[in-house]
Amino acid sequence: MPNSIELLATPLLTILIAGFATLYVLQPLGGYIADGIGKAVTVAIAGKAGVFTGFILAGTFLPLVMTGLHQGLTPIHVQLIESTGVTILLPILAMAGAGQVGAALAVYVKTKSKQLKKIIEGSILVGILGIGEPLIYGVTLPLGRPFIGACIGGAFGGAFEAFKVVGARGLGISGIPLTALIEPNKIIYYILGLLISYTAGFIATYLLGFEDPLDEEIANSQPFTFNA
Repeated sequence: MPNSIELLATPLLTILIAGFATLYVLQPLGGYIADGIGKAVTVAIAGKAGVFTGFILAGTFLPLVMTGLHQGLTPIHVQLIESTGVTILLPILAMAGAGQVGAALAVYVKTKSKQLKKIIEGSILVGILGIGEPLIYGVTLPLGRPFIGACIGGAFGGAFEAFKVVGARGLGISGIPLTALIEPNKIIYYILGLLISYTAGFIATYLLGFEDPLDEEIANSQPFTFNA
């Protein structure tokens, strides 16, 4: 570029070339890719293998939450809503948090630690309302096997949601509040999925067991003994 016109021509040409490439090449290409992802997810969940897909997705969602990678699913939810009117992925993944609640309740029933019971009492309500991090990092993950029980509970609920093809009309927090966004004729199935996850998470955790921490360990902020 000649020095005499570089100051004006370089940014102008950059904007024009990049703008035309974005509008007429990248956006249409991105649209095709997004449509493909949405259709693939819909077919995978609503197809013959839907129950198995729902089981795997919900059962592996809690480890995804721990890493923060679950935020990467938001564009898929948006694309599903734009293309089909609902996201059938969100109700499935919401079951993971419900499994966490069931697992925490099992720990509450089995533990003899008053400190651990207090932690669960302070976290269980927000868990029911869709915020699972306090239960993950304060209860199930430090104890080890209850975290696995929570994943199992969520998996069973996710399989049920996939079987009934429950869809959410918008994005929102999981747990009970998500009921407001579920398709009206599928609300009962969403609630049944929550109950299944609570129950399965409770039973799995109760059977798996865990090494009960001492009150002194919790009071002194020492790590619980992992019991994998």
